[in-house]
Amino acid sequence: MNFIQQAYKGKLGFWKYLVIPTLFFGMMILNYIAIEIFKIDQNELMRREILKKGENLVLIESLFPFVILLICLLLWVKFVHKQPITSLTTSRKNIDWNRFWFSFSIWGGITTLFVFVSYFLTPDKMIWNFQFNNFLGLVLIGCVLVPLQTSFEEYFFRGYLLQGIGAKFKSKFLALLLTSTTFGLLHIANPEVQKLGMVIMVYYIGTGLFLGIITLMDEGLELALGFHAANNLVTALLVTSNWTAFQTNSLFKDFSEPNPLRDIFIPVLLFFPFLLLIFSKKYGWKNWKEKLLGTVEKPLELQEEY
Repeated sequence: MNFIQQAYKGKLGFWKYLVIPTLFFGMMILNYIAIEIFKIDQNELMRREILKKGENLVLIESLFPFVILLICLLLWVKFVHKQPITSLTTSRKNIDWNRFWFSFSIWGGITTLFVFVSYFLTPDKMIWNFQFNNFLGLVLIGCVLVPLQTSFEEYFFRGYLLQGIGAKFKSKFLALLLTSTTFGLLHIANPEVQKLGMVIMVYYIGTGLFLGIITLMDEGLELALGFHAANNLVTALLVTSNWTAFQTNSLFKDFSEPNPLRDIFIPVLLFFPFLLLIFSKKYGWKNWKEKLLGTVEKPLELQEEY
């Protein structure tokens, strides 16, 4: 069975797929409406919170809700859908952690290299910010909470919704398109949008599309989980600026103005295709058209009604 067909291992029913997304997207929409109605300057709000509480405590407060959401999602899948968490994660018999660590290492390495190259090319725009106690706290917080935050987003979009939409509408492409778009729109209330404008949606939706493609092609979440964890954790540890969602006690502080070419188009048009090439060669991906555009049929060996 392919990855989307794993949904049939649980007790399906379309109404079950409406509860968690309705609550989650409802909260996100209300948050966005509040920002627009009250004209909240998120960068200024973040600055005040950091001055009052410090970067590490603000980071904990921003990440902890995702830990609760992840626990709720996994419990909902296990006890309401009665679907094994392994089948929500992968089509393989067991979760392949080697895939996770390969993806984590390669994207973490590229991100680290990119940060240090930027520092040496524009030392006047980035300052060394290392403070031992604060950084140690960041490492502990980041290594525990950041992977849980990114795991919620992957299990929710590339696991739960991808499988649910694909199984309901029998279309891999529709599931890929909807989950990628909603993943991008999820970030519309981020301070980066206020700074860069809606052009940054190219990056967010492009990232969702990239993660959806590697999930469908590899028949599992492991590569997406590794990439997303590396992307957020390495960035939080190495470099932040005063206009990003994460503002941490990172090694560097970037005071340069955002650059759409550097921050949006190079990752989407250069790095993501490069990673697709590496993953496809390493894992022998074939039959791209069927895996990305094919129909979803209920496996003959599973007789539960949907």
